[in-house]
Amino acid sequence: MSGATPVTLLTGFLGAGKTTLLARLLARPDLRDTAVLINEFGAVGLDHLLVEAVEGEVVLMRGGCVCCSIRGDLKAALLGLHDRRRRGLVPAFRRVVIETTGLADPGPALATLVADPVLRHAFAPAGTVTVVDAVNGAATLDTCDEAVRQVAAADRIVLTKTDLAAPETVAGVAARLARLNPVAPVRRLALGTDPEAALILDPAAILPGRFRAEAEPVPHAGITAVLLESGPVDWVRFGLWLSMLLHRHGARILRLKGLVAVEGVATPVVIQGVQHLIHPPLHLAAWPDGRPGTRLVAIVRDLDTALLRRSFAAFTGRPAGLPEGVVNETCLDPSGS
Repeated sequence: MSGATPVTLLTGFLGAGKTTLLARLLARPDLRDTAVLINEFGAVGLDHLLVEAVEGEVVLMRGGCVCCSIRGDLKAALLGLHDRRRRGLVPAFRRVVIETTGLADPGPALATLVADPVLRHAFAPAGTVTVVDAVNGAATLDTCDEAVRQVAAADRIVLTKTDLAAPETVAGVAARLARLNPVAPVRRLALGTDPEAALILDPAAILPGRFRAEAEPVPHAGITAVLLESGPVDWVRFGLWLSMLLHRHGARILRLKGLVAVEGVATPVVIQGVQHLIHPPLHLAAWPDGRPGTRLVAIVRDLDTALLRRSFAAFTGRPAGLPEGVVNETCLDPSGS
């Protein structure tokens, strides 16, 4: 809602370098009015930025940032921080960054922000930044499901330690990330590279970064990114399709994101979701790429993409890249069951 404090989720697997990135970002003057939620002070590399305790698990950093330790429930930590700001117990902050643990699935944290009726009045999701290690990233994606979910949920991906890996290794990991999440720009970051404040500040983080024309299997069991396209859609029919899809297959939808052209509406609607959760639609003032049309990227696990396309085509009434006549094969259940 208008006036809500934007919240950026910073995630990444163990050792990816997200805490190092966070410390470098918080040292920037343009991010001094930021509040940070982390899990433990003593276990992270922010100690050199902490200067004094304010109240309980709240400390001030050089430059005026506020840092809180999450000892339990994320909702309680956010509401406690909001209350301290309201009572003037901490410096005013304009944004919040939540650093997740290295083994976290971002889905529950996003669900807390989007679905909780109390939090929605004070906070609004402003994008997910996922940090991936260029040295170990490929192996991590091969063996750790949490890492795959972190990449799939990203609005932006930061590829770290690019100065420590061979150029062909960096290029291979970057290409794999682009296949796994076709709508998240990949930013390469070496130790001597100054991280951009736009990683947190830029509101365009929630917009799709790019679209791929074809579904492409990812080198990880059962995961595929697929593009669904059509012209303007009937909003009610589209909502029915989306509700049915997530109700039956939400656990298999690692990420859904894109622009929707609504019949009778000149400007686009941003749709994004993770698993069973769909964020409130965002209405834009203009098409970011100047090309009207519905374009959604779904990152799915163990879901037949042909049947997914068919169900989308059946509800939108558009071919969605399928051969002529396939649209008449109404398939309300993408699993075919």
